[in-house]
Amino acid sequence: MDLVKIPPPNRLDGGFFVDYSYPNAHTFDLFSNIKTPNMSLRFDAVNHVSHDRSNNPEVHSQKITAIFGESVFNVKTAREYLSDEAYKSLVNSIKGSKKIERNVAGQIATGIRAWAEAKGVTHFTHWFQPLTGSTAEKHDSFFTLKSDGTAIEEFDGAALIQQEPDASSFPNGGLRATFEARGYTAWDPSSPPFIIEIGNGKTLCIPTIFIAYTGESLDYKAPLMKATEALNKAAVTVCNLFDKNVNKVTPTLGWEQEYFVIDEALVNARPDLVQCGRTVFGAAPAKGQQLEDHYFGSIPERVYAFMRDYENESYKLGIPLRTRHNEVAPAQFECAPIFEEVNIAVDHNILLMDVMSRVAKRHHLVVLLHEKPFAGINGSGKHNNWSLATDTGINLLAPGKTPKTNLMFLTFFVNTIKAVHDYADILRAGIASASNDFRLGANEAPPAIISVFVGEYLTKVLNDVESRVGTKFDEQDEAILKLDLHRSIPELLMDNTDRNRTSPFAFTGNKFEFRAVGSTANCGHPMTILNTIVADTLNKFAAEVEALTDKGDKKEIAIMQVIQKYIVSSKKILFEGDGYSEEWHKEAEKRGLPNLKTTPIALDAMVTEKAKKLFKENNIYSHSELEARYEIELEKYIKKVQIEARIMGDLATNHIIPSALKYQNELLKNVSLLREAALPEKLYKGQLALLKDVSTHIQQVYDNVDAMVEERKVANNITNSRDKAIAYEAKVKSQYFDKIRYHVDKLEQLVDDELWTLPKYRELLFLR
Repeated sequence: MDLVKIPPPNRLDGGFFVDYSYPNAHTFDLFSNIKTPNMSLRFDAVNHVSHDRSNNPEVHSQKITAIFGESVFNVKTAREYLSDEAYKSLVNSIKGSKKIERNVAGQIATGIRAWAEAKGVTHFTHWFQPLTGSTAEKHDSFFTLKSDGTAIEEFDGAALIQQEPDASSFPNGGLRATFEARGYTAWDPSSPPFIIEIGNGKTLCIPTIFIAYTGESLDYKAPLMKATEALNKAAVTVCNLFDKNVNKVTPTLGWEQEYFVIDEALVNARPDLVQCGRTVFGAAPAKGQQLEDHYFGSIPERVYAFMRDYENESYKLGIPLRTRHNEVAPAQFECAPIFEEVNIAVDHNILLMDVMSRVAKRHHLVVLLHEKPFAGINGSGKHNNWSLATDTGINLLAPGKTPKTNLMFLTFFVNTIKAVHDYADILRAGIASASNDFRLGANEAPPAIISVFVGEYLTKVLNDVESRVGTKFDEQDEAILKLDLHRSIPELLMDNTDRNRTSPFAFTGNKFEFRAVGSTANCGHPMTILNTIVADTLNKFAAEVEALTDKGDKKEIAIMQVIQKYIVSSKKILFEGDGYSEEWHKEAEKRGLPNLKTTPIALDAMVTEKAKKLFKENNIYSHSELEARYEIELEKYIKKVQIEARIMGDLATNHIIPSALKYQNELLKNVSLLREAALPEKLYKGQLALLKDVSTHIQQVYDNVDAMVEERKVANNITNSRDKAIAYEAKVKSQYFDKIRYHVDKLEQLVDDELWTLPKYRELLFLR
């Protein structure tokens, strides 16, 4: 075939460019004008980033209040489409967790269908959150046939309340045999139905829980709802010591979602990003994040258009996004919403991650949610800002303006610290994953040691209370009983503005920020654990206060005595310094704080007798459910490390070594020609040293990949899940991942740039 006519050259790295009019997108050498085989997708991708913007969609500005919730069947919409009976039943279920009768459910279903069909919906699905870590849905149409063959649209109460997906095909940790397929999704009325748009299609989504035929929970939502109710009951009991008008306490959550945005063509040229969500190889660019010029900088135009687009989609779905900004690492960004009730907030976060990924494709971008997609720069977290709100309008973690409300604040503040102290290992297990292991303790992420930061002012308050050990509290002691925290609120807020970014669990003025949660996580799991441990601690607190008052102590005195006891017993969890420092690691060990750096070891805490007792007594997990989750998390860890090991082997064999061998051959030819010319060796000793370095790294990659494969074979023959996970961590990941990467990254810095087939960090992070 004759060469096609090409446009004027636009030289890129190494003098290559791509003529997209050519059917196979071959690469042309501009110096010889001879068509050569394309070495990789890399230069095609770079050219695509530089030139192809024609298909980026336009995003029109819209007033947020005009579109907010338009795709949600919320209470306002329900008032329009439901009868008085159905509307009252739905509202009572949402606010009071009361059961909806099936006959009323039929009326609600009819109203929802009428609303959905008016918006062009033809199908519905029960939207749930299985233990895969993502969402799941099975679409059914409203269309059905009557017995006489008449076609009608129908959505009855039974279809709204319950569906029956295949439970055996989702992770179950041994709860179900493969032939025992039955599972149920059950409607969660507290989370409103919504319409999701995919292309030109629209589907009605009903948020549901997912349980096995035998009743065990197989998702993240069901345990979270149980933990939320357990915390509500415990917190109301304690609140009533101060205010009898409190009838409900709701845990609230404001998550902060960090993510990277990379050009789609560049991602497609990196098999590791496509299949693992992170780069298993990649040398550090000359410029990374050291100038700190990306943080809060001007948002790139292309990313800005993407942000506006996914925000508009989110607003339609009722996700109350408020904040967007550049994060510290290049190509890293963050968004955050207004606080919501924890169940709704979790639904909105998992929905947002799906929306972001889909909308990014419209802009020829890819969202990377992995905790550590790039080595040497900041990873991504999902900070969980957690607090407690009463139905009387009080934030229980905010200092008040009266002695009574200040004492109530101190009660919940100290109980939370005590809960984290007593169950730090379980809290750590709740954020354990193969991907989060790469992030914890690296580049501003908190370490694996769970500690609590409270700030200088509140540390002083706690120390003042503790200093009274051995003395009898007096009802008139204003320094203790009349804590005038409200007078120091400006000082308190100033103290917590400069937050300890290395703390995994920090008090930030009127909430606790659980910073150690990973960016890919379903935050329902860590929130289930946090709600449960605080509920358990509050129950114990209430019992201890009651025991003291039964002995004749006045209520306020009894409360302070128990608070003081909790402060003393949990003080070792408090840490105000640098979580990265070696001194802290040594100090934490002295204090007896666990430092569980890897997922297989961290997960052990989920199946201790302490954990089983905690979750059983609070009606969150049965022992079998807890064991199942433990097995599922181990299995996920094994599979993810296994996949990454395979990708490393594939890239090394099919990309890295072939490129390095071509360069090695060029060096050999060069040295041979120099020797033939009888030049003194001192004139080409640099070439000889380079040849030696390249050859050494090639051999090291060969040897270590082969050794890693053998270790994988050994690990695969282990039947016990824990032993297998530990083998994959210690014998495969820890033994070989960094070692192979070191030699590959060295080759990247040595091999001719024109021969390197994988997009480099400088391209992935800075070309958009």
